[in-house]
Amino acid sequence: MIPELGHFALILALAVALVQGTLPLIGASRGDLRLMALGRTAALTQAFLVLLAFGALTQAYVTSDFSVLNVVDNSHSAKPLLYKISGVWGNHEGSMLLWALILALFGAAVAIFGNNLPDTLRSRVLAIQALIGVGFLAFLLFTSNPFARVFPAPPDGNGLNPLLQDPGLAFHPPLLYLGYVGFSVTYAFAVAALLEGRVDAAWARWVRPWALAAWCFLTLGIALGSWWAYYILGWGGFWFWDPVENASLMPWLAGTALLHSAIVVEKRDALKSWTVLLALLAFSLSLLGTFLVRSGVLTSVHAFAQDPARGMFILAFLLFVTGGGLALYAWRAPQLQGGGLFQPVSREGALILNNLLLCTLAATVLLGTLYPLFLDLLTGNKVSVGPPFFNATFVPLCAPLFAALCVGPFLGWKRAELWPALMRLRVALVVSLAAILVAMTMIDSRSTLAALAFGFGVWLIVGSLASLGDRFRSGTLRTLPRSTLGMVISHAALGVVVLGSVATSSWNTELMHTMKPGDRIAFAGYSVELERMDEVRGPNYIAERATLAVSVGGKPYTVLQPERRLFTVQRRQVAETAIQTNLLRDFYATLGEGNPQQGWVIRLYLNPLAPWIWLGAALCALGGFVSLSDRRLRIGAPSRRPSSPQAPPLQPAE
Repeated sequence: MIPELGHFALILALAVALVQGTLPLIGASRGDLRLMALGRTAALTQAFLVLLAFGALTQAYVTSDFSVLNVVDNSHSAKPLLYKISGVWGNHEGSMLLWALILALFGAAVAIFGNNLPDTLRSRVLAIQALIGVGFLAFLLFTSNPFARVFPAPPDGNGLNPLLQDPGLAFHPPLLYLGYVGFSVTYAFAVAALLEGRVDAAWARWVRPWALAAWCFLTLGIALGSWWAYYILGWGGFWFWDPVENASLMPWLAGTALLHSAIVVEKRDALKSWTVLLALLAFSLSLLGTFLVRSGVLTSVHAFAQDPARGMFILAFLLFVTGGGLALYAWRAPQLQGGGLFQPVSREGALILNNLLLCTLAATVLLGTLYPLFLDLLTGNKVSVGPPFFNATFVPLCAPLFAALCVGPFLGWKRAELWPALMRLRVALVVSLAAILVAMTMIDSRSTLAALAFGFGVWLIVGSLASLGDRFRSGTLRTLPRSTLGMVISHAALGVVVLGSVATSSWNTELMHTMKPGDRIAFAGYSVELERMDEVRGPNYIAERATLAVSVGGKPYTVLQPERRLFTVQRRQVAETAIQTNLLRDFYATLGEGNPQQGWVIRLYLNPLAPWIWLGAALCALGGFVSLSDRRLRIGAPSRRPSSPQAPPLQPAE
């Protein structure tokens, strides 16, 4: 009965979304306040109904209701409770229901926190948000029903993919979807602005909090996914340029450009049409990632669906959302003329350079991701575009971006001089050059590019903090806006990520060796002994466990216990890594195949500064949340009342 209740709630949610997506738009065009007010009520109702449906599916998983086909395919009675709950979105249907839920919750958030928006703008934003919801709810009901029944109900389920039976599943997809779906709000604001034919500083102030929130969640989602792959796949790396990894990176790059571009609109009333375009593209790239994962065009550990019908539905929806938004942009964007004039050497000029480089990076990733698919479609030839291509194209483009990133905040608005800004960064330059020399002489003289990249990481950290030093010397540090403080934290945190990535990729040590109990090997200054092999049993798996005693100079240092698990339901083996970590490096061990006669394959990695990758990503998101707490963004811009499509634009309150 409860699954039917969830199914019925989805049907009602679709009906409410259709109402929300049409009547408020009509009301906004006619100036009818009653129809416009309907959008807020419909948004709250839709969120409640989708939440009810999600709760019904969760209840089916928790109680192991094997009369529901989705539960049969992705759960098992012996599965721990945590994985029963996270398994709700560990499959295609459930993950799409989570997407629809987050989309509805964002719409409800606009309805609740958008009281300072003009009635016409708010009703249009809620309507566009609802029309996006119509697409996903229809997709669920017509191609991916999570509540489909099976009769007779089997006594047990088929279990969840063993790679997904990890705590990372509980947090990675929700955070990633909060980022993906969060950009739907900026998309809705962009379309609403094009319909109204106006973009001003107030609009930018309203958009920035939503873009910031989406960007923060997407940053955390990507970082957590990288960390999850790092310790669960057992290959010792944190990023492999997998097409689905790239699918999350592209909207992050576009969203980063959007954040910086919106500042120019807010401060200088310039780059209006460009900012609107970025808002459209950020969400379009999020939908592209959905298509890649769920269409069956990719074979990846991340991919869920392999159904061409579902892929065609998502492709059609992607073309409708992206094509419709771009067509509206082509029609209305010429009316969005920016009013602020500025010189190339200025804060605006630095932000434009930032935008161009970020968009070039996103285009590079897009090309490397889609080219093999188009080539296969047109010629049948299969090519692989992997790390060599991206390392040769993406990484060099980061160099000018990082070089300019610290200079921009020292330039004045409208017109500035470059030399005084560089002089204020002279300490950062000296420290960065010293870091390059240290890396080349003391770490690895053979890797000049790695040493240069290491210097760029130091430059980002010291250069970002230099602005705080200026404030301290001038006695204005206490009046530093939170948005500026958040920017400093995020830029410096990016430097931390660069340092960790360079050190882990370029200066790591690895060894693969076959060992029997009692064998001892030397590795990177450590002595590693395989003490014993044990068989252990988990709730739904059996495992071989190696006990590795690590010592330094004859003194015990740590014990690592990697496992190789065989999940009994799926009859599939998964490696469970063992990592001893501190702030300076990871000691990483995995257990491969073997037997008592020939020994077991042991892989050892020493990854310097590996923790800095995820520490830096967390700090980067923290900087975004600090900016989000800025009073000006929390209060928002003043209302442009009286509400009417012809209301004159107002400037945001300081």
